[in-house]
Amino acid sequence: MAMGRKRKDNPLDLPARVYPKHGAFYYVHKNGEWERLGTDLTEVKRKGNLYNDPNSTFGTMTYYLDAFVVWCEKRVAKKDLAQRTYEDYKRDIEPLKMAFGKRTPASVEPKHIGQYLDAGMENDRPVRANREKACLSACFTWLVRTGEGSVKTNPCIGVRRNKETPRERYVEHAEYQAIRKVAVRQVRSLLDLIYRTLQRPEDIIRWTPADIINKVEPNGSVRRVIRNDQGKTGAIVDIAITPDIDAILKDLRMDGTVTGPGMTLIHKMNGKPYTYDGLCSMLRRYIKNEKVTGFGFYDLKGKGATDMWLSGVPIEQIQVLCGHDSVRTTEVYVKCRWRGTVEPNKVEMAS
Repeated sequence: MAMGRKRKDNPLDLPARVYPKHGAFYYVHKNGEWERLGTDLTEVKRKGNLYNDPNSTFGTMTYYLDAFVVWCEKRVAKKDLAQRTYEDYKRDIEPLKMAFGKRTPASVEPKHIGQYLDAGMENDRPVRANREKACLSACFTWLVRTGEGSVKTNPCIGVRRNKETPRERYVEHAEYQAIRKVAVRQVRSLLDLIYRTLQRPEDIIRWTPADIINKVEPNGSVRRVIRNDQGKTGAIVDIAITPDIDAILKDLRMDGTVTGPGMTLIHKMNGKPYTYDGLCSMLRRYIKNEKVTGFGFYDLKGKGATDMWLSGVPIEQIQVLCGHDSVRTTEVYVKCRWRGTVEPNKVEMAS
């Protein structure tokens, strides 16, 4: 097979040196080695274009950030890196490429990292900037270890991240309903699913119909559940589909039925999945328009846990849903948000 010629028949618009074979796609390196790129066409094109480097990005942070993610994917295949960490890195490199993409690794200094964190603070995304800095630091650690990019030290080391304070925001029922009333169906459904299931929003937006299963219980009964892989902890939790959750799924017009291979339950009109940052931007816009005191998707997880505790649900059940390692962590999590009125000491003292 001639590799140097331009293919006459290329209906999938595959990058040069990328070919289908045995139900997958492969990249043919110049040394003749065939590397399997997978079956996801979008990822195949991204990797193929990275190897071909059509935009002359070789040597820049854009090139090395992309190469870092490809390396991370190989680590996942070897079970040396969690899938969730790989997905986070793949998301985090996009804003990093916008900020550092044209620089060479050797030209990135600690002051540039500090400026990036400061910009995150100014744009009301301090925590997100911290996570992206962690991704950048991991990339530089990889460059130092491999000797790539002509860097000998990690410029992220020693740069203090933005301050993160524990969230103690309790969203009042009226605030919650005010945003639900104006939000589009996808945002409204995400708010409701977080509140009902206490799962991380980043996990929920990845749910597909395949995550809705019929589970046979030990007593032989069959229950319809959402099986969630908690990305942060790696734990698997089966969440019963109650009438409330069933109504949310029906509002999404899914109800457990397949409308497209791998399509997420919460998706855009064109079927594409939402990014978490995109959904957060939509929520912030609703909050601003409705003049509600700011809150985020995670605050609905805290509200749901607190409301369950106040209604008498055993703390152990809340712990499982939250994915906490200990009951003590869950107790602190829910009680720090409670602002109920308590009675003072009424014990009479003897005169």
